[in-house]
Amino acid sequence: MRFLVRERLFAIGDDYWIEDVDGRKVFLVDGKAMRVRDTFELKDAQGRILVEIRQKLLSLRDTMLIERDGEHLATIKRKRLSLLRNHYRVTLVDGTELDVSGKILDREFAIDYDGELLAQISRRWLTVRDTYGIDVVREDADTALLIAVSICVIVLAEKERED
Repeated sequence: MRFLVRERLFAIGDDYWIEDVDGRKVFLVDGKAMRVRDTFELKDAQGRILVEIRQKLLSLRDTMLIERDGEHLATIKRKRLSLLRNHYRVTLVDGTELDVSGKILDREFAIDYDGELLAQISRRWLTVRDTYGIDVVREDADTALLIAVSICVIVLAEKERED
């Protein structure tokens, strides 16, 4: 399943659509404006909230939290000692860990579980600066979760670049 993310350069609240390869709007990233911390809702095309994404306010390292139906689902943090490549750890509520690694600042990275590729995020095959593709490799994967993880990692990487 391949999706195209087209971020808007200037938008109040950072709202943007994620489309499938046929150009159909599949997910809406609804960024909440005027908040102390970064907050997003990932909605389906009918407007139903699939997951909520928030930046954790108090933590030693930048951390993003993902919730579904008001329940904690995952925590995303940058790994401490990752010198050659950018690495992030996604810890799911059941203790499962996903690894995110790659050229994060270029939006080129992979999400895997125990060495198995779940999704790839890439701008390599796209030409527009603020457009990138998300290719969910496994059909049985939680697509909304993988897209939420992608959004979190890109937000965290952009914060690092600004600092």
